[in-house]
Amino acid sequence: MHPKVQRRFEQRLGASLEHGLEHTKEHRSWNRREFLRMTGLVSLGTSLMLGARPLSAFAPSPLLAGLANSECGDRILVMIRLKGGNDGLNMVIPRGNDEYYNIRPNIAVQESGLWGLSNEFGMPNEMIDLQSFWQEGNMKVVHNVGYPDANYSHFRSSDIWASASNADEVDNTGWIGRWLESEYQAFTSAPPVAPPALQIGVQTNLIFKAMAGQLALSISNPREFYQIALTGQLYDTGGLGNRPDESELAYVRDVANSAFRYSESIRNAYNIGANEVIYPDHYLAEQMAIVARLIKGNLGSKVYMVTIDGFDTHAEQLTYHPARLNAVAATVKAFFDDLNITGHGPNVMAMTFSEFGRTIFENGSFGTDHGTGAPMLLFGQGIGNGFHGTPPDLLDVDLYGDPLFSVDFRHAYASVLQNWLCVNPEVVQYVLGQPTPIIDGLLPNSSPPVDNANPAALLGHNPDTTQPGAIQIKYAIKQRGPVRLSILKRDGSELRLLVNSFQEKGSYTFVFKPWEYYLSAGEYLYRLEAGGRSYSRPIHWS
Repeated sequence: MHPKVQRRFEQRLGASLEHGLEHTKEHRSWNRREFLRMTGLVSLGTSLMLGARPLSAFAPSPLLAGLANSECGDRILVMIRLKGGNDGLNMVIPRGNDEYYNIRPNIAVQESGLWGLSNEFGMPNEMIDLQSFWQEGNMKVVHNVGYPDANYSHFRSSDIWASASNADEVDNTGWIGRWLESEYQAFTSAPPVAPPALQIGVQTNLIFKAMAGQLALSISNPREFYQIALTGQLYDTGGLGNRPDESELAYVRDVANSAFRYSESIRNAYNIGANEVIYPDHYLAEQMAIVARLIKGNLGSKVYMVTIDGFDTHAEQLTYHPARLNAVAATVKAFFDDLNITGHGPNVMAMTFSEFGRTIFENGSFGTDHGTGAPMLLFGQGIGNGFHGTPPDLLDVDLYGDPLFSVDFRHAYASVLQNWLCVNPEVVQYVLGQPTPIIDGLLPNSSPPVDNANPAALLGHNPDTTQPGAIQIKYAIKQRGPVRLSILKRDGSELRLLVNSFQEKGSYTFVFKPWEYYLSAGEYLYRLEAGGRSYSRPIHWS
């Protein structure tokens, strides 16, 4: 065992198989979180409960009209989750690096087993399907992506990546959910006809959660999707009898089916679109084939997420990891080949991500343990090729033996939001919760320009965690000028004026304390007036 590996085993519990019970506890929490079910029903943007707990139908997420009018038209983002913690050092390989072969004497990818991205870096031959992407300028590599004070728990680090929070903060909303909610808040009163985002996986991800709830439709597996697409009904009620328990289950399933308001749009898109290439025989490929068919059928969803498991390679890594990388590369190629037949390819970008990387050192089980940074891959027509960020320094490591990350994952998010999805920079700042620069040159500047016709955005509200009863009201203005923020009665008449000033462009948070304005509990509206337009939302406090 490499001496540096021994040092880090003694310091960070739970990251390695050698840590026994601590590692088992961590994985038990991870698995329980992923596979928890209630009465056999998956969560499709809502909570279905029996007994004394309330049962609610799927909350409306009426954003389609706004999505269709996005500045970037039909642009779509597909997120590919590499679940378990991807070993980036065996995916983007430092060619001719003696230290790499020294610390990985058994699992390093040899020169004969890779193809060249450049003289300095290569990819394993299992990913040869990506060579044409690289050569034709349709693929970017972002080195060593991570975040400060890395957390090595699967579920906690996954939540950090999903929420874009700092490692010491817990945020219960996700970065895509906040974007969707803030960008299209004016459409909350119109019923949706298609999901703003769609995930195929075992659980709705925090990425899509907003203050109003989940903004993505989560389908647990491809078989469930086919049932929806072909029948418009998710749960079978025909075989249930009249016993009290059967009647109650039938009622829950009827509510789920009737509230499944996206089924018609999914059926139509599925029937219009068609897969025109042969996909690999793999679970990821089946998910991506569904996504391609929905895109080609013009479903209207802006964001999709798919997942491939098996990247938690603590032991016998060479048995499992190359096959996973092959599945990703072959599937991405089939996906874009399929889209390009009908001309949909230029509107789609795909992005890989994982909750963390692996240790740079191999362990005693011929695997790797939970580490820090890992590369991120982006695929899209015309985005160019090349590297961003600094590759991991295999000699300059932290106390645990891990290299320092070079690119904060939120900078990649900011780049995707601003230069792919054309989100206004002030809104990007709100979505990510802090000033977050884009990665220069990662993506071409958005066209049409980022600034759109809306001079402001009423971004939403949430409880102030430092002052019980106080509410943070958040808004952004895209050009300097007079701004008014007020509280209204439900009939629209103004009750209290909160802000009346000339403000520079940017994102703002007003801490509203109802007791200071002598307002009793109840249902109200709040209104933002800026740039000659008015934006309002309901608000309630008790």
